[in-house]
Amino acid sequence: MRYQNIKEEELKNKVGQDFFSVFDTTKIVGNIDFCVCPKAPRPPKGEIATAQNAITINKTNQLSVGLNGSLPFGEGWGGASLLWAEAKRGTYDLLTMMTQLVLTIGKARTFDKFLPPAFLGAFDSQKMGFVPYNAIMDVFAMNDFNWNVTPSNHSTKEFGMIKERIEKSFDKNHYVYDFIKDESTLQFFIKNNLARATESGKILIDKNNFVPIYLRWLDQVKPCINFDWVEGRKQNIQDSDFYLADLFVDDKGTSQIDDDTPVNDNLFVVFRNSHYEIAKENLKSLFNASIEFKDKSVYEQFWKKYKRPPLEKIQHYIIDRKDLLVPQDIRERKGAFFTPQKWVELSQKYIADVLGSDWQDDYYVWDCAAGTGNLLAGLTNKWNIWASTLDQSDVNAMHDRIENGAILLKDHCFQFDFLNDDFSKLPQGLQDIINNEEKRKKLVVYINPPYAEATSTKTISNISSVHKESVGNTKTKIKYEKILNQASKELFVQFLFRIYKEIPEAYIANFSKVKILQGIHYKEFREHFFAKLEKLFIVPSFTFDNVKGKFPVGFFVWNTKIKELFKEIDSDVYDQDISLISNKKMFVPENKNIKDWLRQYNIKDNEIGYLVRGSADVQNNNVVFITLKPSESVIKASNTNKISENNLIINAVFLTVRKIIEQTWINDRDQYLFPNDKWQIDNEFKNDCLTYSLFDQSNIVTASQGTNHWIPFTEQEVNAKEKFESNFMTHFIKGKIKQEQKANLFSNPATLSGFETLTGLRVETNEALVFSEKATNV
Repeated sequence: MRYQNIKEEELKNKVGQDFFSVFDTTKIVGNIDFCVCPKAPRPPKGEIATAQNAITINKTNQLSVGLNGSLPFGEGWGGASLLWAEAKRGTYDLLTMMTQLVLTIGKARTFDKFLPPAFLGAFDSQKMGFVPYNAIMDVFAMNDFNWNVTPSNHSTKEFGMIKERIEKSFDKNHYVYDFIKDESTLQFFIKNNLARATESGKILIDKNNFVPIYLRWLDQVKPCINFDWVEGRKQNIQDSDFYLADLFVDDKGTSQIDDDTPVNDNLFVVFRNSHYEIAKENLKSLFNASIEFKDKSVYEQFWKKYKRPPLEKIQHYIIDRKDLLVPQDIRERKGAFFTPQKWVELSQKYIADVLGSDWQDDYYVWDCAAGTGNLLAGLTNKWNIWASTLDQSDVNAMHDRIENGAILLKDHCFQFDFLNDDFSKLPQGLQDIINNEEKRKKLVVYINPPYAEATSTKTISNISSVHKESVGNTKTKIKYEKILNQASKELFVQFLFRIYKEIPEAYIANFSKVKILQGIHYKEFREHFFAKLEKLFIVPSFTFDNVKGKFPVGFFVWNTKIKELFKEIDSDVYDQDISLISNKKMFVPENKNIKDWLRQYNIKDNEIGYLVRGSADVQNNNVVFITLKPSESVIKASNTNKISENNLIINAVFLTVRKIIEQTWINDRDQYLFPNDKWQIDNEFKNDCLTYSLFDQSNIVTASQGTNHWIPFTEQEVNAKEKFESNFMTHFIKGKIKQEQKANLFSNPATLSGFETLTGLRVETNEALVFSEKATNV
């Protein structure tokens, strides 16, 4: 062991000195143990720092650079890191150390504040390991993961999940060197992998850093462009179009912009002759648009740190993944979500299962929500493929992909607003297909449409709705909203219904949420969408980039020639590794659900608490709870049940059933149905549900809200310092209730032989409740 019996700080210093002396290992990047950066170049001999170019650190830990702007902390050395590593004294498991490092980075979202490095690493007193950052970077895109755990706590389930998630990539891509046995090999690795990244003196743009660079560009370069961004957005011109123009230039190796020339003329915006240009064809105008700078020195200062253009293969990747540069609200409205290639391939297999292995020769394909066209990858008959998208910039991106080998025709890729434009605007060839009854039967509308809805948030704590501007307010919605009612707010429903109504007898092959099959608000859609669902598979939503939530995304193959109401289907279920893990029966729920059942037992007054019940699907389990004082908005929204001695057991059953079923991405949209009557004779089940409702964390009753009637112990059992205000729950459990008078059930003394309700009606039992062994042990 090379470094024995030394502290961790000394270990980091020695490793830095012995193996990374040609680099700077003194930088502190977030909470990361060890960071390797290029050494900052020294100023030329005789140059004196002036007030204009001096770097200072202000109170907010920002590096202020005197070139008409301030750079975020970390950009003082160009923002480039070569290695982020975890360090431990003694000997340690490398995968465990790497897992802690990943949790440290993910918790602080270090990659948002600093450019990610070429490698992640881990070392102890004996050895050092490396893994390429891009080999495990997808873990940071995990949705619905709790990144707030303590990274150094290796016993949490989150630590185990990350360790399991990165293990395959780590085993396949890592490099490990013993400090003594492999010293020369380690030095060779550092020289030929880390050192090469700094040879040009500029940061190479790659798939790891083009998004973080964009975030910096928004703060520093965008404000110096003389452009009306509000008006631009109205014309579907995004700031990312300008960023791509900046990326795709040949900078000739200089920091001057006068000699920069575009390397891709197909972009919506190009950078030429020291300014931005938008072609008149893109604007449907008579003239090109020219956009100048307010201050070009800020632009030059920013881009002199980066080598442009990116490598050709990285250019292709950035074009394919330009969706990552689209703001979340616009991405939801336009459907700019990148469909993972594994699901693209699987969806095309399912289409072939329905239409036959030679279906591409016999059928036409139209993706009317194409984005940059990645859903069409793998299709080979380009003469039969059509692709339309909302933004001209995406059309240009598809044209660029065609020039680089994508199997599409330029004239078949066009701008078209499917939810607003008339079909007369379509290319004549596609119109001929849609208007010909026989050809139309051979058309497959193949889409992954946007999932946004007009009402994005309506919680039980707030009866007002948050509306997304212009989302859902389309000509298609206006045309069909009287038929679809609330479902018309969903953009993907608008796509499906317009296709069904206006392109009759075509096949529809679409990705979407599965709530159209099960949701109560989609009843009208189901009643007017007569088509046979030939095939369906579901996959986890978190396998799609930037999709929030943990729910099933389905791929549907609809045959609209066969007119039938959907009733049920056995869906295939795939996990994130494309393994077929099960089948799931999808069916239309009955008209009545568990909330209708609960509503039968509501009371008007004399409550001991409230049950906040939420909607009737599994995804809303987290908003079911018991409280003494719900908010006014919840009460006004009719989302509560008052609880008394007469319906206490009923509400306990409801809460327990809603809480004990674990929510997963597979059952997220499942509905709780109206129960049969067998529960009524199962006293042990009912009493155990009461136990659950008393002790589960969803019971948030506290004395600070009022008199607490939910204490299941006597003063003697808990050695209370004061008498409880209410002994209701212990009296209820023992089968007796003490009261002072009929009108007030919650005061004290007289004991009744049975229960009497506040209205004078007798309750049927006065026996003590009997619990199961498990409930008794709570």
